[in-house]
Amino acid sequence: MTELAPPVAVRRGPMLAVLLAGQVMASMDGSIVSVSAQTIRADLDAGGAAIQLIVSGYLLTTGVLLVTCARLGDILGHRRAFLMGLGWFTAASLGCGLAPGAEVLVFARIAQAAGAALLMPQVFSLIQLHWDGAARRRAIGIYSMVLALGVALGQIVGGLVVSLDLFGLGWRPAFLINVPIGVVLLAVGPRVLLGARPEHRQRLDLIGVGVLTVAMTAFTGSLIFGPEHGWPAWAWVSLAFGIGLLFFFFRYETTARQPLLDPKALRPAGVKPGLAACWIVMGCYTVFLLTLTLHLQSALRFSPFEAGLAFVPYAVGFGSLSLSWNRFRPGVQRLLPLLGPVAFAVGAATIALLARDQWPGLVSVPILAIAGAGHAAGYSPLIAQVSSLVDIRFASAVSALNSTGPLLASVTAVAGLGSVYFAAPTSADGLVRVVASIIGLLVLGAVCALRVRSARPS
Repeated sequence: MTELAPPVAVRRGPMLAVLLAGQVMASMDGSIVSVSAQTIRADLDAGGAAIQLIVSGYLLTTGVLLVTCARLGDILGHRRAFLMGLGWFTAASLGCGLAPGAEVLVFARIAQAAGAALLMPQVFSLIQLHWDGAARRRAIGIYSMVLALGVALGQIVGGLVVSLDLFGLGWRPAFLINVPIGVVLLAVGPRVLLGARPEHRQRLDLIGVGVLTVAMTAFTGSLIFGPEHGWPAWAWVSLAFGIGLLFFFFRYETTARQPLLDPKALRPAGVKPGLAACWIVMGCYTVFLLTLTLHLQSALRFSPFEAGLAFVPYAVGFGSLSLSWNRFRPGVQRLLPLLGPVAFAVGAATIALLARDQWPGLVSVPILAIAGAGHAAGYSPLIAQVSSLVDIRFASAVSALNSTGPLLASVTAVAGLGSVYFAAPTSADGLVRVVASIIGLLVLGAVCALRVRSARPS
């Protein structure tokens, strides 16, 4: 990629702000509807299938399109692709907020997810292209914070919107809030975003797009909808077909002239285990957030807004570590991906045991803060190191893997460990069993992170 202009220090702040604001909106809308689902169902007289599509269709669509949209950034230019995705997402959010019925809302949500899938991978690609050294580590730290906290923030905002019933509009402001923010970003973005043009003419691998789209639809669709229907035979067939087709896709990509996802990005030592460790930590976070929220609302009778507020200390811990880890000594930075999963596991286990019958109140604050800091330590320094191991020409491939991998890990963890939670005799037992499984996964993540320590930048 050839930069249109050299990175200018004074423009980096506004540029990063625009990129991360777009990322926040896209991340929030993956979880904001979960809190509003019952209100939407009552207001639109929607059936269970429609509500399931409104909630899960967003996740399914983004999962299917992320890799293709990351590649479109190479073809269209990452700046242009980000702005196109942002405009699409903003218009679709307006459609969601004004939807007269459940059917329209389903289609608007899918359109919204398509816009999110186009803008999200461009964020990490542009950070890799226009930041380097310590500046890149700081930018990735902030990006990591936004990426993870967007889910929790969606729950808080969703609960607040439902509770306040702004202007008597019920759930609709949860979508409409994106419109003025999106309009401002679209006005400011072209002024502050730096772009890059391809050195050679790029083409989209249509065969790869077709194979990956079918594979991801079969794989993620079975994991999202299979548990809801008690894992019928079609879900297992779809899951097996999706896995087989994903293997075929990666084999095919090794022979493609202009691959959709270039396998060369995975060749440097440390990249594969590093990405695996990042995916594991993000998957564990998603299922911990889900099951603890379910326990708070079903067993401890928290309102959706109260359940969202309970995670504020976690967010503070995560944010603090994400913003400060790059200031630590290099030796400490290398240890963080190993110590982080341990802190995450200790915090999650402690809160699961203390909150069996009642919420531990202020005692939960330092415990959740430690868990959040451990989560950040297990992700932010590691993804920064992984990005430094890969040549800059593979920026979009790394971005695609960093966007799609955590999503797949989250869907898989929710499908597998969510079943563990619901199979337990009580909500408290389910939470403890899920956290026990999370601890095992985090140990595996730490082992993967250990294999990255000796890797050297490209």
